[in-house]
Amino acid sequence: MPKKTKYEHVTGRYFKWRLYLRTSGLWQADGRANEPSPGRHSLGTKDYTEALDALRQLDLVQAVELHLADPAVLEDSLDVRLSLADGIQLYRDHVGRSRVTGGARPSTQKRYRAVFDKFQPFAIKQRVHFWNDVTARLLERYAAWLDGEGYAYRTEFLELTTIKQAVNWFINEKHLPETCRIRLPLTRPTGTDTYCWTVQEVTAILARCNEVSELTWLGDVLTALACTGMRISELAALRWSDIDFGVNVIKLVDETAKVVRDRGRTARQIKNRRSRSFPINDDLRPTLERIEHHADGRVFHGPRDGVLSPDIARRTLIKEVLTPLAKNFPTPEGEIGFEDGRLHSFRHFFCSVCANTGVPEPVVMRWLGHHDSAMVRHYYHLHDDEAQRQMQRLNFVGGSATAVVAGTTTPSAAEGGHHGEV
Repeated sequence: MPKKTKYEHVTGRYFKWRLYLRTSGLWQADGRANEPSPGRHSLGTKDYTEALDALRQLDLVQAVELHLADPAVLEDSLDVRLSLADGIQLYRDHVGRSRVTGGARPSTQKRYRAVFDKFQPFAIKQRVHFWNDVTARLLERYAAWLDGEGYAYRTEFLELTTIKQAVNWFINEKHLPETCRIRLPLTRPTGTDTYCWTVQEVTAILARCNEVSELTWLGDVLTALACTGMRISELAALRWSDIDFGVNVIKLVDETAKVVRDRGRTARQIKNRRSRSFPINDDLRPTLERIEHHADGRVFHGPRDGVLSPDIARRTLIKEVLTPLAKNFPTPEGEIGFEDGRLHSFRHFFCSVCANTGVPEPVVMRWLGHHDSAMVRHYYHLHDDEAQRQMQRLNFVGGSATAVVAGTTTPSAAEGGHHGEV
């Protein structure tokens, strides 16, 4: 009984092919399932890698013959081929160049590396081995795969944008022909899915840390995050020299262009490269005054006085704090709630408290280090309790509304009074 033929499905730029070995040992490509059909063709080789190269060229030739592509794609494809691995290394070298010539921050390089670490295996599973064959259709399938894996919208936007940027750079640097440019519009994400703590939740979180001696270090970290709105990376790099108790101020200075004389540490790089300062809140100062000074000059440390790792802080928050407290703050099914909060949620909390207390938006913008007021408005939202309070101030249909702001009372409609602006 003859062996059953094994097919491999390969997606070219224009057609989907079935790739298989004939009894003669030569590779064959069958594209008759497409419409229009490019037919079935022998690839003239017994070598798998050579067969893939030949199939890629066949895909272009048939696309031109069937008037699906401009003949120029054949000229471009003859001498410009870039493997996935080679292209990724080229782009990583490009973004990793010196900061003074436009290189990316280490954190940005890390994000790019994570993108390619996921995309390359996916592309290979799709039988795509060259950047020449990375198309809008492939990116659409990649987005669908990310959806299935449960990745957030913002992550998908970052992934696809990074890949498109890399392809554009390959083209601009003549590593790829112009015909490889990907035209796939992406919708930029708006709003946020980051949970914002309430005052009651933050109080419970800090109380939990105070009750468990092994979590004292985490309680100090979370108190600082809640009272400053700092990013966890900024807090981990905070040094005693950044704190001036005399004037009650914390200063965060971007050191990108500064010579750091201490060879034992790297220059601090703040997001947006915006140095800033802000007052020390009365709720935070006792914590800072209590913390023991260490030889490394850093203010906050992890468990057993080690270096503060954002990952360890995040995992400890989830396992030792959020999980035990979750039953006290139930979340409706399908909604984002208490258990979904993370370290960045304290930055949201800080902004929310500032907004609800009436701190002017430009002031909060300076404290957070934002230069775009739209970003601050992103954080300026009211909790349910505050929304209820504000709603009761309004008079819509002739009833009475009581204002609880500044101790005033809204005149009733019968008295002809109208309070507030809409």
